[in-house]
Amino acid sequence: MLILLAFIIIFHITSAAFLFIATIDNAWWVGDGFFTDLWCSCFNETNCTLIDEQFPEYPAIQAMQATMILATIFCCLAFFIFILQLFRLKQGERFVLTSFIQLLSCLCVMIAASIYTDRHEELHMGNFYNYNVNSGQFGYSYILAWIAFTFTLISGIMYLILRKRK
Repeated sequence: MLILLAFIIIFHITSAAFLFIATIDNAWWVGDGFFTDLWCSCFNETNCTLIDEQFPEYPAIQAMQATMILATIFCCLAFFIFILQLFRLKQGERFVLTSFIQLLSCLCVMIAASIYTDRHEELHMGNFYNYNVNSGQFGYSYILAWIAFTFTLISGIMYLILRKRK
């Protein structure tokens, strides 16, 4: 049982780490000489422009920013609630609250990645600083967001099924 508990904790911490990296790092859309994320677009690795109201797709970007931050907060909150429930729940009870919050995290990261998948062409239209942004590809932060979605979904279901046993 101790090995299962260690696996669950490591799995949850890995999910949170993936969410942090996907939210913070500059690699949602990458190409030759440029990279973008949810917060800024960088060209020549030194010329970075913050994404603000000047961008035509700013409401979509704000939705992605908010849902990725919420996903990270929910994932961390679910971990702390799991630790509290681990010591407070009676034997045989399920981790329903932890599961619910982890599934909320899953939903938030799915919404953010889905919006980005749907709108990435509008987000990166045109040429900036003599770079053809359309020639880029999805970066590893985008891929980590989808992996984090899968991990949070699996752990949310795992917490729902898991019962506290001796």
